[in-house]
Amino acid sequence: MWASWIPVLCLGVCLLLPPEPVGSEGAVPIAITCFTRGLDIRKEKADVLCPGGCPLEEFSVFGHIVYASVSSICGAAVHRGVIGNSGGPVRIYSLPGRENYSSVVANGIQSQTLSRWSTSFTVTKGKSGTQEATGQAVSTAHPATGKRLKKTPEKKTGNKDCKADIAFLIDGSFNIGQRRFNLQKNFVGKVALMLGIGTEGPHVGLVQASEHPKIEFYLNNFTSAKDVLFAIKEVGFRGGNSNTGKALKHTAQKFFTADTGVRKGIPKVVVVFIDGWPSDDIEEAGIVAREFGVNVFIVSVAKPIPEELGMVQDVAFVDKAVCRNNGFFSYHMPNWFGTTKYVKPLVQKLCTHEQMMCSKTCYNSVNIAFLIDGSSSVGESNFRLMLEFVSNIAKTFEISDIGAKIAAVQFTYDQRREFSFTDYSTKENVLAVIRNIRYMSGGTATGDAISFTVRNVFGPMRDSPNKNFLVIVTDGQSYDDVRGPAAAAHDAGITIFSVGVAWAPLDDLKDMASKPKESHAFFTREFTGLEPIVSDVIRGICRDFLESQQ
Repeated sequence: MWASWIPVLCLGVCLLLPPEPVGSEGAVPIAITCFTRGLDIRKEKADVLCPGGCPLEEFSVFGHIVYASVSSICGAAVHRGVIGNSGGPVRIYSLPGRENYSSVVANGIQSQTLSRWSTSFTVTKGKSGTQEATGQAVSTAHPATGKRLKKTPEKKTGNKDCKADIAFLIDGSFNIGQRRFNLQKNFVGKVALMLGIGTEGPHVGLVQASEHPKIEFYLNNFTSAKDVLFAIKEVGFRGGNSNTGKALKHTAQKFFTADTGVRKGIPKVVVVFIDGWPSDDIEEAGIVAREFGVNVFIVSVAKPIPEELGMVQDVAFVDKAVCRNNGFFSYHMPNWFGTTKYVKPLVQKLCTHEQMMCSKTCYNSVNIAFLIDGSSSVGESNFRLMLEFVSNIAKTFEISDIGAKIAAVQFTYDQRREFSFTDYSTKENVLAVIRNIRYMSGGTATGDAISFTVRNVFGPMRDSPNKNFLVIVTDGQSYDDVRGPAAAAHDAGITIFSVGVAWAPLDDLKDMASKPKESHAFFTREFTGLEPIVSDVIRGICRDFLESQQ
């Protein structure tokens, strides 16, 4: 029989936990895995035993002191300081759900924010005298096999061919109603499942549009389809007007941030579900989204009938809200029934990152090759300054397998391809290989080097959607003609920036540079003068990129 409940923790809020029942000393804890969640223990109070050696970086923990029940129990226990990484006994108490779970760094774990969850739990230290566990470990994410707990491989990477950061903006207004709202959630869940969510694949979050928009969960809250499906299921119907424009603007401005999981070089997408029509202005919201580099898809369901058109502010709202009015960014379903056949075509669109035009910027949609003079007149120390110049330009761009790409060629009389566009897909690797380029020493044949680069570096990238740039850095007179090779490069769609140092002739620099010559050719008397030119080249690349998009 329970005594009266007593407060055991007061830190901003008091948690009332039940005292120990008589005769509980001999209770045997349940063995769990590192990834067993609070919702997997369906008891008001339970003693569990966490294993040791859990990988801290893989814990999913939401909240502080009070944790959302989707959190790992052992992760919460380490975060709370109840146990260390060597594991141990933990007592878990179930609690009601709450609206906001805070993000706190504690004991090597960064917990995450969560706007709402239906149930919660807290943890205290378990009984030290009951270390021996019986039965199989309880887990839905990593089941135990046999007597010994083994870490089961889990497909966490996701669909690497579908890289996108996606916000589903669902209709939660009275216009859709509770029944169709549930059908809508079911459809979104099917889309999320087929996308192939994972750490290296698509990431998704959810926003509900109603009287006031609400971000239900962010991109970095869940990285597996299973957890996303559970989170979608838990979302409650809010009601109110379908202020889709207000919700879209809020999503574009607040959802896609580094803190909430947005990734550099990855397309940002909002999939807007509209049942009928929006009750506010959606055109302005679409403009704001485009300014933030967000690709807006409109999935319209049950278009307004002729008798309802008088209530629609703008009958062309779909065309005015989407990223581009080319038919690719709009999608229509007649109703919410029998929608399974529409899942795959929508997923195929969301995974076609080449057409995500609104998220393309000069920082994530360019191929930049550097042609570096390695002739004898440069010298080892000045060659290092040239590599620093190249690194400072390269590190500005969002390098990834679907983003910006970097290549480098060193030349004297001969040419050496240091690395190609497809060799490295991370900024760290690109910068590391630039630092390690070995100085060649020799003569200067810039014209041959340009032809070599166009043929062997840009040639294989002929079908790339990125805009091509060549940055030439040289310190002297070329022994061969540069005008013909440079003209061929221009004809191939390659924009050339020429950067001269010391004895580089101004006529050669202008002959190689793209038009207008004065904004594509640079000169400095000293190698230390390369540093101020970095920002000029970057601005020039972005200017040319923007002009090419118009």
